[in-house]
Amino acid sequence: MAKLNYVELPVQDVANTKAFFAAAFGWDFTDFGPTYAATMSGETDLGLQGDRADWTAAPLAVIQVDDLEATEGAVRAAGGTITQPIFAFPGGRRFHFRDPNGNELAAMQADTH
Repeated sequence: MAKLNYVELPVQDVANTKAFFAAAFGWDFTDFGPTYAATMSGETDLGLQGDRADWTAAPLAVIQVDDLEATEGAVRAAGGTITQPIFAFPGGRRFHFRDPNGNELAAMQADTH
């Protein structure tokens, strides 16, 4: 079953943003290079995207699915627009899309190893 499992924020300063969330909520982050960090709780996690080239216009909700290709087809069939084709990232693969209202979201499938 699909579930919301991730929210990615475009941020200007990853280090300062990590420090804010650590101080405010006690969250720990794992760094994935100099421009990306994420909580790794296994629940709904938070990613901090510091690379302006990969920023979305607003916070990006990510929906975890069992079959990424089938979901991509379903998104298209339901009237969604693919904004970034399927790509790999540490931990899985995902694609970005806009719903009929113009909201950008992503669907992801976790690696199975």
